[in-house]
Amino acid sequence: MNLEPPVNRAGLEGLAQAEAEARLVAEGYNELPVADRRGVWALALEIVRDPTFMLLLAAGTIYLMLGDFHEAVLLLSFVVMIAGLTVYQEHKTERALSALHDLTSPRALVVRNGQRIRIAGREVVRGDMLLMEEGDRVPADAVLISANDVLVDESLLTGESVSVQKTAWDGALQMTRPGGDGLPFVYSGTLLTRGQALAEVVATGTRTEIGRIGVALAGAEAELTPLQQETARVIRRIAGLAIVLAAILVVMYGVLRGGWVDAFLAGITLAMAILPQEFPVVLTVFLALGAWRISKQRVLTRRIPAIETLGAATVLCVDKTGTLTMNRMTVRRLYCDGRVHDMPRGAASPPPEFRDLVEYSVLASELDPFDPMEKAFLELADIAGGRSHAGWTIVKEYPLSSSLLVHAHGWQAAGQESFIVAAKGAPEAVFGLCRLPAEKRALLDEAVARMADDGLRVLAVARGVFGGGDWPANLDAIEFTLLGLTGLADPVRPTVAAALAECYTAGMRVIMITGDYPGTARAIARQIGLAGDREVVTGAELDSFDDTTLRTKVGSVNIFARVVPEQKLRLVKVLKENGEVVAMTGDGVNDAPALKAADIGIAMGGRGTDVARESASLVLLDDDFASIVHTARLGRRIYENIRNAMCYVLAVHVPIAGMSLLPLVFGWPLVFLPEHIVFLEFVINPACSIVFEAEEVDDDVMRRPPRVPGEPLLGGWMLASSLLQGFSVLVAVAIVFGMNYYAGGGEAIARAMAFTTIVLGNLGLILANRSRSLLIAHTLRRFNPALWWIIGGTLAGVALVLYEPYLRSLFRFAPLSFADLLICIVATLLSLAWFEVYKLIHLRATKVQPGR
Repeated sequence: MNLEPPVNRAGLEGLAQAEAEARLVAEGYNELPVADRRGVWALALEIVRDPTFMLLLAAGTIYLMLGDFHEAVLLLSFVVMIAGLTVYQEHKTERALSALHDLTSPRALVVRNGQRIRIAGREVVRGDMLLMEEGDRVPADAVLISANDVLVDESLLTGESVSVQKTAWDGALQMTRPGGDGLPFVYSGTLLTRGQALAEVVATGTRTEIGRIGVALAGAEAELTPLQQETARVIRRIAGLAIVLAAILVVMYGVLRGGWVDAFLAGITLAMAILPQEFPVVLTVFLALGAWRISKQRVLTRRIPAIETLGAATVLCVDKTGTLTMNRMTVRRLYCDGRVHDMPRGAASPPPEFRDLVEYSVLASELDPFDPMEKAFLELADIAGGRSHAGWTIVKEYPLSSSLLVHAHGWQAAGQESFIVAAKGAPEAVFGLCRLPAEKRALLDEAVARMADDGLRVLAVARGVFGGGDWPANLDAIEFTLLGLTGLADPVRPTVAAALAECYTAGMRVIMITGDYPGTARAIARQIGLAGDREVVTGAELDSFDDTTLRTKVGSVNIFARVVPEQKLRLVKVLKENGEVVAMTGDGVNDAPALKAADIGIAMGGRGTDVARESASLVLLDDDFASIVHTARLGRRIYENIRNAMCYVLAVHVPIAGMSLLPLVFGWPLVFLPEHIVFLEFVINPACSIVFEAEEVDDDVMRRPPRVPGEPLLGGWMLASSLLQGFSVLVAVAIVFGMNYYAGGGEAIARAMAFTTIVLGNLGLILANRSRSLLIAHTLRRFNPALWWIIGGTLAGVALVLYEPYLRSLFRFAPLSFADLLICIVATLLSLAWFEVYKLIHLRATKVQPGR
């Protein structure tokens, strides 16, 4: 590849927004080819393979053989309508998934018009200036303009697991293939494992190295969720039962009554009545739209099964900084040689004796920091009169590590041969580098404890001197002098206390995990109302516990302080061994194992690394603890609505199937024919996939305990009550038909009344199953426009087939009088009354107040 000299090398103006948009149009999105939406032919094949379509086609063929052209045309028109409904549902689902795909595109920090903005990685264009740091995924092939101690994991492209060192571009070297140390190029899909970098994009999309290799993401098949697998098993069993019963009905009808044509129509009708083809529709639509709804709460769903798990979460393990707090640090207290200076909220310069402490806190920070604490040090230095190290150059960096929680920079002043080393980090680590005597160490530990008890984040700052030569491998070889302590404040988010109270009401325990001091953690816990704020376990204590002791401790302790990311994984494992369903937040590279191990990994979208986001099930775009609780509420709503929709589908198929079998038992003529079943399907399909999906959740959903993991979707009383609802409607329909048939009203009027009753019963089942605890009178107050469209459309359709002569003859009906309609309405109300009485008793027993 010929590499053009980077533009804007000396500055950070970046591309103009207008130019970036023009390049996006000209060169396309920065993404690999993805699977196209299913085309017309693929969708047509899916429709043809649908069991309902094949049964309708068989029924239409029988009518054509009988010479009944009108019935055949009616069924074929139903086929067209079913195809239209399928296309609509497909379009709605694809649109939701497409929106979700756009939102979950990896983010990139770029400079445009001189401003830093975070955009979707797919919107990065050639010429964009990228700002990257440890943990970021490289969004496009780029050349490094500056590199500060940069290591990159290129194993995705080279297979080599060892990270390679990167340097700034010299202006001459041409783009090469990945692999090897000392190159100034980074490649799309690789990962920064250390350092900070400024890079200019030279290739995007299919023009990148990974694009040319042809990683075929488009061919990846989506894995079925446990809920989808369970539903598929249920459908297969019911389908097998439908085939067996339909075959038995055909044989018995033909042998006993001699009408083989009617026998085949009866068998087709029964098979259509039993098949619950709505189940996969419910899951597909609900999970896709559910993920889209969750994204509206500033939470992205990277793994659909997380939606199913949310309702079962029993423990939320959350970071303090940025999740419970605002992650907007300010320096509030300085400590130096026994002197304490509290910084007011307004801008005020600290006394001169704290000058070195302020200056070296800046020297130990990145030049252009991302970290809120380092930004706070820079702000304090500006308040104190600016920085006095102009002309100094960083020649060595010692990054923070889990073994030594200290970050240090080696500086060389102009004209000086020796080097100054500025270090900041955890007080105990810096104290160790300074080799303090025990008496002074004890006084400092007390000062740290007092600052921590006031809710401050405490860092120590030290100055070292290095004479020259080869830099030592670690900081222990350098002599340091302690300059003092800094206490930083991070205000608690205003939404946390209420969200925490909602967690406790919902039966979810919250555990705070922080790298801060116990005193700081306790102070925050008191502010937000975290239960058990007296007992704290530190990371050092955690390492000293065996698994048995730790299993006991995590059952009662809700605060873990001075914890490093690697210890989170052990906490997750022990909590899961205790039978908990664990949600865990994280943001760093080292958090990835814990996020993967948790039942629900939650990454921070604002401050989190790409590695953490890729390891997580959910991504919080605003890093707010309240968003986790909102998501748990939405997860419960989605699961509850799926279950209610399944209950409705199961209940509504009972009377349809029953009225296909009863004519054989009682010697009646066929009550319902395929066209009647299809009419009912046009009510059932949109009801279960649109009405129930849009349903608001019961007000008490966050006052219920988490559901038991692994419990069946429909089990016990829920399954029995659904079947009883359907059986009640079946009894009502059978009585209405039988009374009119035996009273001499005629087959046509008896069929019309039975059909009207089953349609009204269908609508009643929709209303009754919107909530399994609230009465219909209460749920009618909820806003759900789709419900009224379905009810209005259904009643209009019934009126047409009853009173429009042509349609009435096709459906083999007779017109009904007002008295006939009244009988149908009363029969429907009586059939569903018992379930409303049960809900009323249940309401009183649980003392839930409707509408609250």
